[in-house]
Amino acid sequence: MKRYSIALIPGDGIGVDVIDAALPVLDAAGQRFGFALDTQSFPWSCRYYLEHGAMMPADGIDRLRGFDAIFLGAVGWPQTVPDAVSLHGLLLPIRKAFNQYANIRPHRLLAGVEGPLKASGFDILCIRENTEGEYAGAGGRVHQGAANEVAVETAIFTRAGVERILRFAFEQARLRRKHVTSVTKSNAQKYSMVFWDEMTRAVAADYPDIAVSHMHIDAMAARMVMAPESLDVVVASNLFGDILTDLGAAIQGGLGYAASANVCPDRSAPSMFEPVHGSAPDIAGQGVANPIAAIWSGAMMLDHLGEGAAAAAVLRAIEAVTARGIGVRPRSHSTAAIAAAVGAALAE
Repeated sequence: MKRYSIALIPGDGIGVDVIDAALPVLDAAGQRFGFALDTQSFPWSCRYYLEHGAMMPADGIDRLRGFDAIFLGAVGWPQTVPDAVSLHGLLLPIRKAFNQYANIRPHRLLAGVEGPLKASGFDILCIRENTEGEYAGAGGRVHQGAANEVAVETAIFTRAGVERILRFAFEQARLRRKHVTSVTKSNAQKYSMVFWDEMTRAVAADYPDIAVSHMHIDAMAARMVMAPESLDVVVASNLFGDILTDLGAAIQGGLGYAASANVCPDRSAPSMFEPVHGSAPDIAGQGVANPIAAIWSGAMMLDHLGEGAAAAAVLRAIEAVTARGIGVRPRSHSTAAIAAAVGAALAE
């Protein structure tokens, strides 16, 4: 039996709840398809920060390096730890250290789920640049607290970084409906975003079979609401991709269905898989969080590990459950009940 080593970082709030709920489903998939997940849990979180002064230990990256994948719940507890501290102390260092430059987020309506739009036939794959751009962390503040204080944040766009995420998006489009929409704001940002547009045209020349569209971020926000069915693969910078994928989660019914993968495409380091609903401190520990995003993220992890049949079976099980109205309305079913229903559907 093939075995995969998985680092678990349940994190904060409902991250703990949904990881606990998702794991039995993934284990059941392993039993059915002939593999096993060997997990090791790490307590790195905002609570860890309050106890140790850091979101993870100094050797945290080295401790994660040998795993096949990382499965993360949620990070953040803004009542006690600023979000900028938790994000820059855990998620961003992992993404950058392991070259997880491709953030993948699927957006479509699951069977039985009613989104806020009239449209129902959309299937969008958002590809977000994940390691540089607006979240590169380049900048600083001077004269803090004084009347002449200055804050500078510099977005970093490298030719290598932009080209590789564009090529990744075009390769994904070849597996789907062969249409890429590149999102920028080049009418206002005349250096970085004009550069991105130029790189898109250059890369597109190597993919004559792929239709390419260019859209500004504001127009794309409108398109996702007015005509989401017209979109296939959407590729954007770190910040624009972050914003658009929350909009994508909204039109697919809510953050409870928002799965994601942070992928190192050349597999030289582990990739990380996480639901993107956040830690939701207001419902943490109450057993009412929707675990579908976590289970879906786990399915993406299985697919990345090479267990495509198991991943597809988990997704079919999720849709079998939502088609029966389970997990489609907030708090109508408990976290455990939804996960148990998915597990039962998987067994069938």
